[in-house]
Amino acid sequence: MFDIKNELSNAPDLPGIYMMKDDGGQIIYIGKAKNLKKRIKQYFQSKNHAFKIQKMIQNIFSFEYIITDSEIEALMLESNLIKKHKPKYNTRLTDDKSYPYIKVTIKDKFPRVFKVREIKHDGNKYFGPYTSALAVKQTIESIRNIFKIRDCNLKIITGKENSRPCLNYYINRCNGPCIGKISSAQYMESIHKVLDLLNGKEEELIRELEKRMVEASDNLLFEHAATYRDQIEAIRNLGEKQKVSKASFKDIDIIGVASGESDAIAQIFFVRSGKITGREDYLLSVNLEDSPAEIIGSFIKQYYTGTVYIPKEIFVECELEDMELITSWLSNLRGNRVFIKIPKKGENSMLMKMVRKNAEEKLNKDVNKIKIQKEENLMAASELANLIGLDTVPLRIEAFDISSIQGLENVGSMVVYEEGGPKKRDYRRFKIRNVYGQNDYKSMEEIIDRRISRGLIENSLDGKRKTFNQMPDLILVDGGKGHVSVAEETLKNYGLTIPVCGMVKDDKHITRGLIYKKKEVMLLRNSKLYRLISSIQNEAHRFAISYHRDLRKKNVLKTILDDIIGIGEKRKLSLLNTFGSVEGIANATKEELQKAPSMNKLSALKVYEFFEKNRG
Repeated sequence: MFDIKNELSNAPDLPGIYMMKDDGGQIIYIGKAKNLKKRIKQYFQSKNHAFKIQKMIQNIFSFEYIITDSEIEALMLESNLIKKHKPKYNTRLTDDKSYPYIKVTIKDKFPRVFKVREIKHDGNKYFGPYTSALAVKQTIESIRNIFKIRDCNLKIITGKENSRPCLNYYINRCNGPCIGKISSAQYMESIHKVLDLLNGKEEELIRELEKRMVEASDNLLFEHAATYRDQIEAIRNLGEKQKVSKASFKDIDIIGVASGESDAIAQIFFVRSGKITGREDYLLSVNLEDSPAEIIGSFIKQYYTGTVYIPKEIFVECELEDMELITSWLSNLRGNRVFIKIPKKGENSMLMKMVRKNAEEKLNKDVNKIKIQKEENLMAASELANLIGLDTVPLRIEAFDISSIQGLENVGSMVVYEEGGPKKRDYRRFKIRNVYGQNDYKSMEEIIDRRISRGLIENSLDGKRKTFNQMPDLILVDGGKGHVSVAEETLKNYGLTIPVCGMVKDDKHITRGLIYKKKEVMLLRNSKLYRLISSIQNEAHRFAISYHRDLRKKNVLKTILDDIIGIGEKRKLSLLNTFGSVEGIANATKEELQKAPSMNKLSALKVYEFFEKNRG
């Protein structure tokens, strides 16, 4: 259960973005803040809000945040995430031309420098985006004035120069490449200085402007001095680094970890086409002696086994064990070369630090939250023991649920709560083997029988890997008296007397109470016990449903694509995700097929030729 009051008190006094979510987990608003704690608190403490904000606040169920190093970074990240998630209560632009870039046409013999609002794949250099169009304009003016960079769009060909230059040459704002007054090599020296400036090495330009400002002031040219002062300020404003949006087209995953005694957070930021578009974090069970390299290596192997898309570059904070082996494995999954890099300096290093900082913040927050939740759950387990008359507090609780649609793909789930918290490494899924059609009672009987028999067998073995050997103190089943009776009868067959409770819901599918010894025990809605039982019931249902969806997804993939040699499960899923249907795949060009994740030139050709051959 999300405790807004507790989360507010734990929010940091740092810049970043925050995401408000409704009770379905949907992001309904994204905002930026110079101070996250103060900004988020304002929503819940102030009453002087516009009608739209009041309506939004009524729908806030939870929130999360991402820390950045400056407010300007928060602004850019806010923009990227709003475009991706399209929250209900955010005002959104309909195009992606919000912020200006500076373009340097390095493909030209005599490059130009000017402002644009869109990046093109043309081989030129782009810098930005920047949040102040005025600062960009003033900086470009400074560059042209100091370095005499041309602003015309003439096509200059050596040996075919113009006979007369434009006005800029006569007022000393251009070196006159159009009339052959400067060679390409000399001109490029100035361009390299411009590129240094735009890469953050602005000190040389600032020193030149300061020199001119002093000279103007000494000559009583105060208006000129003020102009130089404004240009210096514009360049310094422009120089504030923003790491969250890079003017490149790379796809990168950035992975940072923070670890404690028994838990770690792996945080992964997704950079797509040069912009951070999202993040995910994962709580990991670790040992105190595990190194960051071991944790990151283990996480990479688990995470990328189940993901559809692997980017060309992955940033990590340290050298990994078996780094070459992991790189080869990822390259094989992707279908072409993957690079694992350790950023040491510059913008990429700052990005890496930002991800790690967020991982540390998330770990501190989650460890504290888990500790409080475990304490509450243990109190709830004690309350349950008193309520139904158990001799001991149930420290290990196992809950079972069944999922099926019209008797197809019947599956079961087992989730485990131990000493107040979920023990996910002990979760189990069952594909129902001996029940045909929809029969919840028989399905429940089968999964409990398989769980108990497996546990008893493991207890009789020495030196073997054991996953079911520890028996529960309490069994919860999703259902009423019939489900409880089936579970009790199954346990009786093995001579076990483990207590069994049924978790029953009301007509709105919300947890209502427990069935124990054929009687219903009502639960108080706001009690710790109610929250514990409700969370266990929802988790068991979620785990069963997710398995059911996985099986249905595999069946969906059993399509005409199975007949194409060289197109396995991963590529089938990639093609369906990219084109939406088999029809969409059939109508795609070879070039479009090749661009889909996991596809290469050869596999795209096979798919294209297959549909061409079978086109009726």
